[in-house]
Amino acid sequence: MDEEVLVVDDSDFQRTIIRDAVEPELEVVGEAATGVEAVEEYERLVPDAITMDVNMPEMDGVAATAEIKSTDDPATIVMVTSVDQTDKMKEAVRAGADGYVTKPFEEDEILAELDSVL
Repeated sequence: MDEEVLVVDDSDFQRTIIRDAVEPELEVVGEAATGVEAVEEYERLVPDAITMDVNMPEMDGVAATAEIKSTDDPATIVMVTSVDQTDKMKEAVRAGADGYVTKPFEEDEILAELDSVL
């Protein structure tokens, strides 16, 4: 297990679902509930990948993605969003997102997306 993942979502339940979906294939080294926490935890942990919720308090996932990419362009970020968030996904791609999955997702979908971008 070489790759480390930071799981970012404002829902404890959603973070648990993502963590359970990616472990034990990938190691979840941290979690964050806001975009601000995501940036702080990324800088502290420097994981191989991030799963990033789009809609969060304080700073949304698009802004957090842009901030992380501005300081570390090779950062690998997979957005996690609702089906009706097409405009936000386009913004996320422009901000530097490497991939995405839409909620609700099957557990194997998020792992497959992470594998494809790592």
